[in-house]
Amino acid sequence: MAGDVRVGDLDETALLARVVPLLPTEALLGPGDDAALVAAPDGRVVATTDVLVEFRDFRRDWSTGADVGWKAVAQNVADVAAMGGRCTGLLIGLALPTDLEVAWVEDFARGTAAACARFGAVVVGGDLSAAGEVVVSVTALGDLQGRAPVLRSGARPGDVVAVAGTLGRSAAGLDLLLRGAPGPGADETLVEALVSAHRRPQPPVQAGPAAARAGASALMDVSDGLVRDAGRIAAASAVTVELTTSGVLGEWVRELGAEHVLTGGEDHALLGCFPPEAVLPAPFAVVGAVAPAGPHGVLVDGRPWTGTTGWDHFLR
Repeated sequence: MAGDVRVGDLDETALLARVVPLLPTEALLGPGDDAALVAAPDGRVVATTDVLVEFRDFRRDWSTGADVGWKAVAQNVADVAAMGGRCTGLLIGLALPTDLEVAWVEDFARGTAAACARFGAVVVGGDLSAAGEVVVSVTALGDLQGRAPVLRSGARPGDVVAVAGTLGRSAAGLDLLLRGAPGPGADETLVEALVSAHRRPQPPVQAGPAAARAGASALMDVSDGLVRDAGRIAAASAVTVELTTSGVLGEWVRELGAEHVLTGGEDHALLGCFPPEAVLPAPFAVVGAVAPAGPHGVLVDGRPWTGTTGWDHFLR
């Protein structure tokens, strides 16, 4: 039966023959040669990479292959968007246990394809190898469409701080998965939405170029938690980021709790700073302001944050 075929039952060529046809591969030159050929219309290429490691970044007992493929695409296109760019190509490396079902790899490819369709990306190449656990490495390429990149280092006192996307939902979904079951009386619709937010994040990739066009002074992907990532903008720009738990941020805190919203990662919202005269593009919502540098890089409602500070791969 097809479902019983393992990665170790096939050679590399046979496995690629099953996977590549499932992927969107439009490019000047896509998979099949030693390297791909991708257009760089304005003469510059945005490049970023992320690695997902089984048991560290995902678990196969609660995420399907399609979920992992989606997440791998989403977190990389979010990084391109955070520079104000548009993703033009993905290079995907897979290291796979030989006893892994080939059906899982095909499912991964389908999830990758679905995310590419959602976020406007294509797969232009990649690599395969064997390993003791599943490891996914994605390199994303992007185009700035003639604009300057939006960096973390451009925020200035007086700027407005705003978020596009949602915060805290992925972390809340992860907590539900770790607990194994929701508590009594839980809203099943909300539980399903939170778990889905963790398995398949929805970065607002169109908001990145829109922020650049609107004159954003600083921009980044919130992958490791709002407080931690706001602190990165504060450090790069030599300013203080003052977050306010009112408005949309307050709504999220009341719904999901401050720890999830302020320190939970993997929602892949975009955190931007804008000059006070800028017109915020949709769907950015104000969550704070930029102040001169002080003893603390980030303040929450005027005070230093004393809870956990967000995700760090080497501290958990």
